[in-house]
Amino acid sequence: MQQILYIMKYIFFISSIFFLFSCKNEPQQPQPSPSPSAENYSLIGGKTMGTTYSVKYQGGNTQQINNELDSLFKSINESVSVYEKESLISKFNAAETHLFEIETENDLNIHFITNFTKSVLIHKQTDGLFDPTVMPLVNYWGFGYTGKNPITSVDEKKIQSILSYVGMKKINYQIENESKKHQFKKENKNIQLDFGAIAKGYAVDKAGELLASKGIQNYLVEIGGEVVNQGKNPENKPWVIGINTPKENAKINDFQIYVHLSGKGLATSGNYRNFYEVNGKKYSHTINPTTGFPERSHLLSATIIADNCMTADAFATACMVGGLEKSLEIINNNASLEGYFVYSDDEGNLQSKHTEGFNKYLK
Repeated sequence: MQQILYIMKYIFFISSIFFLFSCKNEPQQPQPSPSPSAENYSLIGGKTMGTTYSVKYQGGNTQQINNELDSLFKSINESVSVYEKESLISKFNAAETHLFEIETENDLNIHFITNFTKSVLIHKQTDGLFDPTVMPLVNYWGFGYTGKNPITSVDEKKIQSILSYVGMKKINYQIENESKKHQFKKENKNIQLDFGAIAKGYAVDKAGELLASKGIQNYLVEIGGEVVNQGKNPENKPWVIGINTPKENAKINDFQIYVHLSGKGLATSGNYRNFYEVNGKKYSHTINPTTGFPERSHLLSATIIADNCMTADAFATACMVGGLEKSLEIINNNASLEGYFVYSDDEGNLQSKHTEGFNKYLK
């Protein structure tokens, strides 16, 4: 459920008390309810993409589905995880040349291409707030794959230097006519990508597609707080998702709102837990790709509902970079999205605003 990129996704969700999830940095395995109405549903879970996942569904061969999900998540990790040294994205980031070429003959390449092309689209739709090329800045501020190393002295010249190779427009993507290879040309070889704010949503969607391909009509998939679902829960009602109250000391059962959802993707981003403090100043992992600095504003969390989780994931990240007013503008201008935003007023009290269409999901 990052930053622009590495924003934590603090979603805790329940399905009429069938299971409960904790936040990413305190992962817990979901627990099935003893309710007899859940007998026709299976619940499986594990670890993937640096967090936990949970899948609840009705019907299907549990062992087969478990194996296929493990294979799917492994393939996605090997393609787009910056924490896997031999992953495709890590090879892109480490490339010493400006040209990076791949084919479409295997799933690893398809995962990478899909995440890239979707990122380009959402980069445009968010006026550049969503930008996976922020990776070098994330590493500089100590929130990336190079390890968590708090900055004790800010080097503004270094930040400006890094900004010179941040920007999705600095990667030219095309398909070579004769070889049909997918070509990614960097303006600067130091350009790096991080799909951490979209890849979990992508994996959730792919898991949902896998279940649907088995004829499963009722399911809920969650990875690190990113959610997609279909049909009904074991009580024959829409799935219920609880959104955690965005406070640093909030308990796992402290919910701001409950959302009733079916056939949609949902993601929540927040910057109120993953941060460090140096000399009394807080630095969060929400890095602004324009300024190069961690973004901290009155906006504490953004919950986005979209037709798929991949889209919700990326837009939730962009909202945390843009702040409250810009987020409302972006989401209101996209008819396929709805948003719920929690912010702190001048007195430090929690307030919320949401799009008009979000009302139908609240209960």
